[in-house]
Amino acid sequence: MNERQLIVGPFNRVEGDLEIRLEVRDGAVASAQVNAPLFRGFEMMLPGKDPRDALTITPRICGICSVSQSSAAALALADAGGIDMPPQGRIAAALLHGVENMADHVTHFHLFFMPDFARPGYDGRAWHDRALARFTAMEGSAARRATEARAQLLHIAGILGGKWPHTLAIQPGGVTKAPDAGERVRILATLRSFRRFLEDSLFGAPVEAFAALPDVAALESWESGDAGLFQAISADLGLEGTGIGPRRYLSAGAYPLDTGRVSASGVWEGGQITPFETGAITEDLSHAWMLGDTAHPARGLTEPDEDMADPGYSWCKAPRLAGRTVEVGALARQVVDRHPLALALAAEGSVRARIAGRLLEIARLQILLEDLARSLDPSAPFMAPAPWPRSGTGAGLVEAARGTLGHWLRIEEGRIAGYQIVAPTTWNFSPRDVTGAPGPVEAALVGAEVRPGEETPLSVQHIVRSFDPCMACTVH
Repeated sequence: MNERQLIVGPFNRVEGDLEIRLEVRDGAVASAQVNAPLFRGFEMMLPGKDPRDALTITPRICGICSVSQSSAAALALADAGGIDMPPQGRIAAALLHGVENMADHVTHFHLFFMPDFARPGYDGRAWHDRALARFTAMEGSAARRATEARAQLLHIAGILGGKWPHTLAIQPGGVTKAPDAGERVRILATLRSFRRFLEDSLFGAPVEAFAALPDVAALESWESGDAGLFQAISADLGLEGTGIGPRRYLSAGAYPLDTGRVSASGVWEGGQITPFETGAITEDLSHAWMLGDTAHPARGLTEPDEDMADPGYSWCKAPRLAGRTVEVGALARQVVDRHPLALALAAEGSVRARIAGRLLEIARLQILLEDLARSLDPSAPFMAPAPWPRSGTGAGLVEAARGTLGHWLRIEEGRIAGYQIVAPTTWNFSPRDVTGAPGPVEAALVGAEVRPGEETPLSVQHIVRSFDPCMACTVH
């Protein structure tokens, strides 16, 4: 039996610091431990501060999903104070949030995930020359086009948020910017331009056509655009059989409007969708460099173990839902929302499934953003009075690009008494729990091929990147 240990990391093209310890046996990963090696401690900064400071501090957790953090903080504060946004405020906040999620998805596909297929290790594959031309870092034509389209799309964040990242536009009572008629026209024009990028480059067809794919056979027959190139690569490398996650998916539901959330909330497992019971969330600390006991986030603490004692091996806590791991992200949202293609991919739970789920969400999100923009009414109120409570508790759950994000807040005597955050990558990249059960990525890495001489295995990179990690959020 041939055994060895590999430490893979730091990873390039990953937000934040990530290190993975692999036990390799006979050319495949036998076990994995995921380490988030940089502690940041935002939860320790917030107690004692004015509750409004959460709107300024929490978006600084991350520079690429700051609107998600802002939205979760605003919802937690609104929940604590019994504050409700007016309908137009919700539409504007959803539009701003959706634009950021779209920018994240496009960045991930073009700049983080696909460049790995331009590596010399794939030289000689039928598709390699196309991957080189499209996705070579700093040079590929797809990367350049996507970067330009993303920059144009984020002009909408400038209109609605004043700036990006770290906008203060989203408040518990609505949004600070009421777009006028001219700005509404500019937003729609920007979305039309972005649609052209998607249809000319990414899909090579109308977004509605990809959004309507009914099953895996239809996905496998898609040949146009960069989505078609990904499908050809996936078929050749067998990505439908790699990186199998827990096949248990969670979504809190995306984009709360006055009529309800745009996408469904729930948990999918074994073909059944059940309600998402937020009270069943716990954060296990047994293998984290944290002191304290397993608790619900509303009662949790962040006390780092400065001695970094065993059996801990990561600064990341281990969130569990009713004691079990769940996967979050674009695929999870589409599965819980009962899209037929996503449901067909749910039991597969692979690298291909995650990327296809993200492409599906891009197509559906473009249609949603256009609908939201058309729904803007400049004559209506976008902000309601929002008196700040002296005491109370609140929770804010949203869907960031990478999955379910939750903020839990406690206010006492006009000050923050407790603040806890569970980020999407905390769910996906968690360490083991007290039962020894590995986190979703740790489990997905088992069985990954490690070729002779590989120190940073290509298969491991594909699996890790398919989850689109943001380690800065993980260790907030």
